[in-house]
Amino acid sequence: MKLLILILNKVEKLEEVLEGFLEIGITGATVIESSGMGHILSEEVPIFLGLRFMFAGEKPHNKTILSVIKDEKEKPVIKLLKKILGSLDEPGTGIIFTIPLDKVEGLKPEI
Repeated sequence: MKLLILILNKVEKLEEVLEGFLEIGITGATVIESSGMGHILSEEVPIFLGLRFMFAGEKPHNKTILSVIKDEKEKPVIKLLKKILGSLDEPGTGIIFTIPLDKVEGLKPEI
């Protein structure tokens, strides 16, 4: 099992991402409202107000999506996310990564 983490900057794609998860058999995810470090520093810490110009045009908030997935879902979900979001090399798209999990409890058993 793996923990899939997607930091989604293109929040307008959230519904499409979650629908895509269902299409490939990922039936559970947690969506968290989040903000990037640059936004917080440029807006809330006076000494960093000069950073505002670096983040011009960026959205102030993003969504962080967490999902526990089977190992075999890793490649299909990353392919799906790249199809929906476009190149992750483009600034402001998002970040995807997975972390191996040693133990998972509390998931609904598959039928």
